[in-house]
Amino acid sequence: MGRLTTHVLDTALGKPAEGLKLHLSRVDGAGQGHPIKTVFTNADGRLDEPLLEGEVLEVGVYELLFDAGSYFKDRQLDLPHTPFLDEIPVRFGVSDPTAHYHVPLLLSPYSYATYRGS
Repeated sequence: MGRLTTHVLDTALGKPAEGLKLHLSRVDGAGQGHPIKTVFTNADGRLDEPLLEGEVLEVGVYELLFDAGSYFKDRQLDLPHTPFLDEIPVRFGVSDPTAHYHVPLLLSPYSYATYRGS
C-alpha cells in the first residue's frame, strides 16, 4: 500500500521541528493547487499518520507547503521582521501509487534542503 509521509528537522536548533504547519495540495495540469489537508508536525517533527495512504495516493503532482516563517516566529528567535524564508513549497511527482514517498525537510531560518527519503 502506497503512502506519503514527511519529517521536518530544525537544523538551526538541532532538533525536530515540532508544531510546524504544512499544507498538502494536488496540482492539476494547469499548475493550480487544490488543497487536500493542513496538518502540524508532532514532537518528533513527524505526523501522527501518513499524509496520504492507500487508494487516495494517486499518480500525479503534489505540493507540500511548509510554513517556516510562522514556525520560526513562534520560537521568538532574533530574526528580521520580514523572514528570509517564509513559505517553502516542495512540488514533487508520484509515479507509483503503491510506493512509499517520504519528503523530509531540513530547515533553518536561512536555508533548507529536501530529498526523497525512505
